[in-house]
Amino acid sequence: MTHLSVEMLAADATEPITSAGHAQLGIAVLAGIAVIVLLITKFKLHAFLSLIIGSLVLGAVAGAPLDKAITSFSTGLGTTVAGTGVLIALGAVLGRLLADSGGADQIVDTILAKAGGKAMPWAMVLIAGIVGLPIFFEVGIVLLIPVVLLVAKRGNFSLMRIGIPALAGLSVMHGLIPPHPGPLAAIDAVKANLGVTLALGVVVAIPTAIIAGPVFSRYAARWVDIQPPETMVPERAGDDLEKRPGFGITVATVLLPVVMMLAKALVDIVVDDPEQTVQRVFDVVGSPLIALLTAVLVAMFTLGRAAGFTRGRIAGTVEKSLGPIAGVVLIVGAGGGFKQTLVDAGVGQMILDVSKGWNISALLLAWLIAVAIRLATGSATVATISAAGLVGPLAADMSTTHAALLVLAIGCGSLFFSHVNDAGFWLVKEYFGMSVGQTLKTWSVMETLISVVGIGCVLLLSLVL
Repeated sequence: MTHLSVEMLAADATEPITSAGHAQLGIAVLAGIAVIVLLITKFKLHAFLSLIIGSLVLGAVAGAPLDKAITSFSTGLGTTVAGTGVLIALGAVLGRLLADSGGADQIVDTILAKAGGKAMPWAMVLIAGIVGLPIFFEVGIVLLIPVVLLVAKRGNFSLMRIGIPALAGLSVMHGLIPPHPGPLAAIDAVKANLGVTLALGVVVAIPTAIIAGPVFSRYAARWVDIQPPETMVPERAGDDLEKRPGFGITVATVLLPVVMMLAKALVDIVVDDPEQTVQRVFDVVGSPLIALLTAVLVAMFTLGRAAGFTRGRIAGTVEKSLGPIAGVVLIVGAGGGFKQTLVDAGVGQMILDVSKGWNISALLLAWLIAVAIRLATGSATVATISAAGLVGPLAADMSTTHAALLVLAIGCGSLFFSHVNDAGFWLVKEYFGMSVGQTLKTWSVMETLISVVGIGCVLLLSLVL
């Protein structure tokens, strides 16, 4: 790939960029991000188109020929979609089978039946964590909203006491745990080990979800005391089914890809010999593609057939799951194109050069960059992919565990203070029937807590690993 910096005509493109080059590249990055923000927020342009235009602006301001900028963007988009597009599609299929078969309802109802009044917020964060493993945040909200509203009404709970833990569980999974699009894209950009990232992500996610969920919900319920809006209770898929899969087999199906990927990570650590047959087998079995594909095929029987679905209905469920994620795949791909334009413009090297004199942890730097992009664009996925592209070079000399922690630091930063330029903000506001101010005091503060507690856990882990 041709280097797209202001020093493009230099004989050696690997030489450090001059201070003038730094200034121009800095302006180019700000201009590119500003264009993306303006197009998304002011002109309501789709994030996919905004990222394309922002990438071209970035290349132009950096002094790159337009054809080189286009090549960089196209290459980044293709690489990202190739690396994550299939995984996003498989995750969507698994999530749709979980929802349509009534498996998600079964998980929810079983846990709630065993949870008492004071344990209900803890039950909600547990449900959200399990349900949120294979599905997108927005889908998780749609799945859990009926439960949140019914539990709050039936148990005479504050809506925030039940809703905040559910949102925290979903949000933590979305930002930190593969196979969600952001973490997957960051792992690919940073060249981190997926299994190790997944394992450390779970370690970070548990205390983060507890503090931002059940603990914070006590205060959120005092600040915003509202009743469930009757009009926002949608129908649940499980209510229209004659039968649905059992709790144990549903949980086992959801956790199957996670177990397969963690097994690969464990074998990598214990065996540590790529030539060993055992490790080669687990390299295949634990690859994200095979793990998710296996889970989808298993789910067709353990979830679809268990719910009485015919082959035709299972095929229809799979087909319906793919349409809605087309936009997600394109946005993730365009984010990868923007990332590649940043990299080829020399921004990664610029950050390395500039940060050499800083007395700041690379993990904290990655978090701060992701925070800035999140606040500007409102998209956790765009923030994750863009930040990963910027700080990717920092991972070159890192250990496997620290590269994984770099991914998690980026993920934590991407969740910081959701506000009016975030689609999730409006989704929560409308479903819970809150005003903008109430949503800022609850949802936005919760997201900030997740971000801050998460990076705190990441930095603590970096001291002992």
